[in-house]
Amino acid sequence: MRICSLVPGATEVVAALGLADQLVGISHECDFPPNLPRIPVMVRARIESRSLSSAQIDAQVGSMLSAGEGLYELDEPRLLAAKPELFVTQDLCDVCAITPSQLAGIVRKLAPPPRLVTLNPRRLDDILQDIATLGIALEREEAGAQFAAQLRGRLEAVRKMVSTASTRPRVACLEWLSPLYTAGHWVPDMVAAAGGIDVLAEAGAASHRIEWDMLAESEPDVIVLMPCGFTVARTKMELAPLTSRPEWKDLPAVRQGQVYLVDALSYFSRPGPRLIDGVEQLAAVFHPACFHDRLPPAIEPLTPHGIPTPMTR
Repeated sequence: MRICSLVPGATEVVAALGLADQLVGISHECDFPPNLPRIPVMVRARIESRSLSSAQIDAQVGSMLSAGEGLYELDEPRLLAAKPELFVTQDLCDVCAITPSQLAGIVRKLAPPPRLVTLNPRRLDDILQDIATLGIALEREEAGAQFAAQLRGRLEAVRKMVSTASTRPRVACLEWLSPLYTAGHWVPDMVAAAGGIDVLAEAGAASHRIEWDMLAESEPDVIVLMPCGFTVARTKMELAPLTSRPEWKDLPAVRQGQVYLVDALSYFSRPGPRLIDGVEQLAAVFHPACFHDRLPPAIEPLTPHGIPTPMTR
């Protein structure tokens, strides 16, 4: 089967089901697993985000969407030459990846027309169900069901581990730092599974902009910084506008030294299998006694002054 996956999380599933060698096209963000064979990249981002600040990225995205312009360009000649039999795409977010409407013209030019699998996960359980759905579409139904069951087992193990905790911290997850956005969709489910209470977002609802007074009024015990698509190193570059605010030092989580940077790119932003790793990481933050008071290597705490500290405590 000739597969074109334009969704990073779906590409991870394709590889996990042993079908990486059948990929004939991927998006520019499909970078996991790291041992993927050389596969043609079919998508180019129209915003060069690596050279821009969070505020500049937000302004450009808003301007382009208001003008009805897409954030991504497809390499149509390369796609037509690849002759995919199956496209995997998404229609959850215009900002995150190519949508089916952008593929319509190319699909009409291919003969025979390829099948189209469109993912639209909003909750953590939706993502696990999508793995089973992809297994069926990829003709690996049993393997897909087994992979989803394995991930559910890990999720239930975390829930069981933290169920005996006497407290559930109030948690604020920030998906963007300038301006502030709360992390929505599946993130509140991840927080709940890890034994916390999301004080800013509703499970399944889209991420949305918030003002500083809303963050202050939520009185979070823990703040998790997870700018969409950012690594910990990139997030560090964006801290100054956040930590220099006079309100920052008065937040309970800041006073208590309970602010953490996570690798959002790998474990929180992308709807895919590694979200379960993200749940396990959050559980170690919220209930350190269950994890021998050690943080996972992918997480980095901040001091009250916004300076990264060693990754153990």
